[in-house]
Amino acid sequence: MAQRLKVALNLYLYIQQSSNPIIGFVPILLIFAVFYFLLFLPMQRQKKQQQRMLRELQNGNVVLTSGGLKGTIVAINDDDTLVLRVKPDNVKLQVARSAVTSLISAEPKK
Repeated sequence: MAQRLKVALNLYLYIQQSSNPIIGFVPILLIFAVFYFLLFLPMQRQKKQQQRMLRELQNGNVVLTSGGLKGTIVAINDDDTLVLRVKPDNVKLQVARSAVTSLISAEPKK
């Protein structure tokens, strides 16, 4: 029994020494591929979608800001700021375009 175990161990060591060292990197490459497709690719898609939404904002859109304010866009300034009308008192606030997190209503109100 001990002799068979010794022969099996020697065979295992021989196979490990004679195998291609590139094969050792295959599991690491597979892990990177899985991370890319499950983590990085969806984050890039979400970032592009957010940038497209910010680019396409127009007067009359109802938006939600990162601070939790819900308002209607009254004006879009050249310095990447928006003027929002917030209900119930129709207060006008100036916020950065990047503060908008989501578009609630895309149809401009008249």
